[in-house]
Amino acid sequence: MKLITDTIAPRAGAAVAVDAILCFSALVLAASTLAANSARVPEIFPQLPLTLASAAIFALVMATMYALVGLYRPGTISLGATVGRVTLAMAAGGYLTNLAMGAVGVPESVATLILTLVYLCLGLLLVRTGGNVMRRVSPLARVLIVGTGPEAYAIARELASRGEMSRDVVGLYPSVGLAAPELSGSGLHVFPEGASIPDLVALHGIQEVIVAVREQRGGGVPMDQLLACRIKGVPVLDFAGFCEKTKRQVPIDSLKGSWLVYGHGFVQGSVRTFVKRLFDIVSSIILLVLLSPIMIATMIAVPLDSRGPVFYRQRRTGLGGVEFTCLKFRSMFVDSEKDGVARWAVRDDPRTTRVGAFIRKTRIDELPQLLSVLKGEMSLVGPRPERPSFVAQLKDQIPFYDIRHSVKPGVTGWAQVRYHYGATFEDARRKHQFDLYYVKNNSLLLDLQILIETVSVVMFREGQ
Repeated sequence: MKLITDTIAPRAGAAVAVDAILCFSALVLAASTLAANSARVPEIFPQLPLTLASAAIFALVMATMYALVGLYRPGTISLGATVGRVTLAMAAGGYLTNLAMGAVGVPESVATLILTLVYLCLGLLLVRTGGNVMRRVSPLARVLIVGTGPEAYAIARELASRGEMSRDVVGLYPSVGLAAPELSGSGLHVFPEGASIPDLVALHGIQEVIVAVREQRGGGVPMDQLLACRIKGVPVLDFAGFCEKTKRQVPIDSLKGSWLVYGHGFVQGSVRTFVKRLFDIVSSIILLVLLSPIMIATMIAVPLDSRGPVFYRQRRTGLGGVEFTCLKFRSMFVDSEKDGVARWAVRDDPRTTRVGAFIRKTRIDELPQLLSVLKGEMSLVGPRPERPSFVAQLKDQIPFYDIRHSVKPGVTGWAQVRYHYGATFEDARRKHQFDLYYVKNNSLLLDLQILIETVSVVMFREGQ
């Protein structure tokens, strides 16, 4: 039963935990300070349960607000943008918490929250500064790469970049019988072919082994030595597993069908299907009610801006390769494909109307698809449905493309929150790697994460 799984990146999970502790501590400290200053120390203990409950609510609300404004997403944003997003999160979180505190009868909730936010700002400054210093001085995890081919050097280059993937590449271990290529200018050390991998791990303090060899049969990879490392607790990953763990995507260029067959994931049990369907129905009804004013305004604006219908209907490929009619607010001029040739939608597409440009950037044009979610043709979260004419091309050129059709297509998806707006075949290949990750690891927790990240993508036009 795969309702919830570990899909949160370790660094993001740690950040959420630290922020929640900071928020909880700030409110408890603020309440204690105000009680002491007003000579009501004896009243602290009777109020303690309400204070702790309010602190827990504040921590939960603020962690949610931080996530909604994109503070836990991968990548870096400028200092100014970070301050702006934190301020927005504090304003919204403080208001919601004040309502909750008033509802449970916590006295002087406004004064408590103001002092809480002051303490929280000081705590954030200290923790973030300390965290940055620790990351700079802390040693990187030491890695040995088995292989000296293109995949090995591709991994080494990515590990040298900054971010969650950063590692200290101790060296490369050549495959048996394969000569090491010319290393001039690479800066990478290649160990002798006869060296013992377990001995290298112990000697150099290696914490992770990555196997980057395309063909592992025929004794090219010393499996007995890798097993010895694994038994001692040293993680051993192949290229696909490494990318899945660190980049949250599944590479297709060197992917083998056996890795998909024998690996974990791809759980589509009846319980998971039932919970996802129930979640889709409840969430789509709520969203249709909440967003109805925006949808009504769009229905008025679209025909006023350009002649033609309000909605645009297009055939898309869904679950099991079955086609369905995808409904969107019309964002392009009528007869934009009057020659009958399907074209990728591109950024700043000249076929787009003025209203259409706005509703595309804000994703408002996708809202009618909530009706498809209610009908069961789509899900809130899943790979974006593609046009049948494009599917026919992509299936011939992208490995394992049909796997995306093993789940319902979604209004939003993992590729939409982790990759920029794509309008080329290469973009389709890159997005498919994220879609494969979703299909393999889909869970309720991952769905919630995608929905939360979608809010920041829309609010701040990330990936435009």
